[in-house]
Amino acid sequence: MHSDINNYHTGLNPDDKNICEQLYGIITTELSDAENKVWHAHPVWFLEGNPIVGYSKQKAGIRLMFWSGADFEEEDLKIRGEKFKDASIFYTSVSEIKPKNLK
Repeated sequence: MHSDINNYHTGLNPDDKNICEQLYGIITTELSDAENKVWHAHPVWFLEGNPIVGYSKQKAGIRLMFWSGADFEEEDLKIRGEKFKDASIFYTSVSEIKPKNLK
C-alpha cells in the first residue's frame, strides 16, 4: 500500500477505515496495472494517466467514485456528476459493499 494511502486510512474512524481497506483491496486486485496515489486529498487509481476510480470520506459516508461511471449503466451508481460523467455510491458499512458488483 502506498504510504500516502496508508496515512489516509489511518486518519479515519475504525468503521470508515474498514470500508476503505476493503475497497482498496478490491480495486487494487481488479486494477493491478493501475497507478494509485493520494490525489486531491484522497486515494485514486489511474490508467495511462487518467483517473479511473477513487474513494473519499464525505458526510454521507465513504464515496466510491468512478470518473466515467455514468456510462456503466449500473443501478447502484446513483449519484451522477455532470462535469466528468462520474458516478458514485456511498457506503456507511462494510456489509454494504458488494465485491461481485464492483468487479
